[in-house]
Amino acid sequence: MSLPTEERVSQLVAGLVEGRGFDLEGVSIAGGRSGQAKVTIVVDRDAATDLDTVAELSTDLSEVLDEAGDFGEAAYLLEVTTPGVERPLDAERHWRRARGRKARITLRPGAPNPEPGVGGSFEARIGALSGDSIALVLGGRRSPHRVTVPLADIAEAVVQVEFNAPGAAELELAGGVVPGRPDPRTESATPLPGDETSSGSAIEPQSGSTTEPQTEGIVE
Repeated sequence: MSLPTEERVSQLVAGLVEGRGFDLEGVSIAGGRSGQAKVTIVVDRDAATDLDTVAELSTDLSEVLDEAGDFGEAAYLLEVTTPGVERPLDAERHWRRARGRKARITLRPGAPNPEPGVGGSFEARIGALSGDSIALVLGGRRSPHRVTVPLADIAEAVVQVEFNAPGAAELELAGGVVPGRPDPRTESATPLPGDETSSGSAIEPQSGSTTEPQTEGIVE
C-alpha cells in the first residue's frame, strides 16, 4: 500500500494542531516501501512550549492518523518537533519568534544594502518586527548598531548555530530573546544530539505502540 502524501497528512492534522494553539510549520514523510516510514510534523507557537505539551500533542496526532487509516497496516514512526536552528524565516511570525537570534540574510537582486560595506549576503542579529520591516543588528560584539530592512528586500534568511555568546549591547539592541525561547548566551557551544536537523523537542511513537518521549535538543 502506498503512503499518504505530505499534503494529505497536513490536511489530517491541521485542525488538531491549530486547535491546540500551534502553527503547522511543515510535514515530511521519509522511507516507506520496504522500510518503516518516518512522519515528521513541525509545529510552533508564540508561547513557550515544553516537552509535556508536545508529547500530549504527539499522542493525539498519532490517534488521528491511525483513525484515518491512510497508512493501512504499514508501521510508521511519528516525530512531532518544534523548529530548530538553521531554519528559514519565511513568514512574519518566524521573524517575530526568532528575535535575538543570529541569521544569515540574503537580499533580493537590486535591493539596497543596509549600509555601506555590507554586501548582498551578511549575518545579523534579528531585532523587532515593525510592520513590513525588520530591525537587524550589525557589527557583532565589537560595534553593534541597528539598521532597518524591508522584508520585501530579503530573499532568504536562515537562523544560524551560535558557538559564541552575543554581547550584552548587541542583544539589547535586538530587543532581547523572545520569552520561552533558547537564549544564545546560555546555549552550549557543542551542538546537542539532533541539532544537525533540529534543536526542537521531538516525540517519536511507533504506530500502535506506547508513546515514549525523546528529547533531541532544546524546546524552542
